[in-house]
Amino acid sequence: MTTVMITTMTTTISPPSALIRLLQLASPTLPVGAYSYSQGLESAIDAGIVCDAESAGRWIGDVLEFSVARMEVPVLFKMLKNKEALAHWNAIFLASRETAELRAETVQMGYSLNRLLPELGIDPVALEEPAFPAAFAAAVNAWEIEPRDALQAYLWSWLENQVMAAVKAVPLGQTDGQKLLLSLGERIAPLAAQAAAMSDDELGNFAPGLALLSSRHETQYSRIFRS
Repeated sequence: MTTVMITTMTTTISPPSALIRLLQLASPTLPVGAYSYSQGLESAIDAGIVCDAESAGRWIGDVLEFSVARMEVPVLFKMLKNKEALAHWNAIFLASRETAELRAETVQMGYSLNRLLPELGIDPVALEEPAFPAAFAAAVNAWEIEPRDALQAYLWSWLENQVMAAVKAVPLGQTDGQKLLLSLGERIAPLAAQAAAMSDDELGNFAPGLALLSSRHETQYSRIFRS
């Protein structure tokens, strides 16, 4: 006599993974208006500093390493590790913006993401002027995304936006843009690790060329970006 055992399988649908949520946060489709900013790149093009793929890679790489990875991303990490200090680091980051355009950019993007958060089931940041890193941190914490992964995604999102701006404004071909993403993307993991290890006293945003060109952009005659 043969005994046939019938096993009933119950299929459960698990919630989206942290990786999927992180990709959503880093996506250029996130409606925060990042595509409308060049962060000084357009002025560098107007001044002749950036004129081809090589010079675009040099400019973007320098801003990535000496500005974003040494101030914006370390501040984001500190917001992720200490939720109680969110307002403190938000104020410091806003004060670090060298020009009116750069400050307006992070405030506008932070405002837009903060308005989106409730639609995604996340409590908005209770700050009068949340910078973009503060709103980004709120989403990362709510979705329990690993902080170091969040830093890499944040850097990638910034890099992708800069390359897209260069493709439009230099202009560059799509292939050149992909090559820039490939080469500059290799810097993201070590820069994220460096940002996570920085002490409060090591934070710095010394990029005088960026500040100068951002200031010039405010009165630039012909432009397609808001910064």
